[in-house]
Amino acid sequence: MEFNKCSRCGNFYVSNDNVCPKCSAKDTLEFETFKSYVEENGLTQNLDTISGETGITVKNLNRFLNYSEFDEEFKNNKNIKL
Repeated sequence: MEFNKCSRCGNFYVSNDNVCPKCSAKDTLEFETFKSYVEENGLTQNLDTISGETGITVKNLNRFLNYSEFDEEFKNNKNIKL
C-alpha cells in the first residue's frame, strides 16, 4: 500500500486507489455519469460544456479521460480541449 494524496479532495490516505475512501463513492458515480454522457452524446462538446451539462468539474473530467476505459479515439478528439 502507498501513501497517496486524493485527486479529489487533497487529503492524504493509505491505498492504491486514485481517491481516498471518503471520495470513492462520489468519484465512481461521476465517472459512470461521464461514461453515460459520452455513450449518448459522444465527445463533440468542449469540457466546459460537458461540465455544465453533467455537473462534473473540468478537473475531474480531465482525470477521467486519462482512465484506460477511454481509448485513443476519445483522447485524440479535436473537440476536447484538455
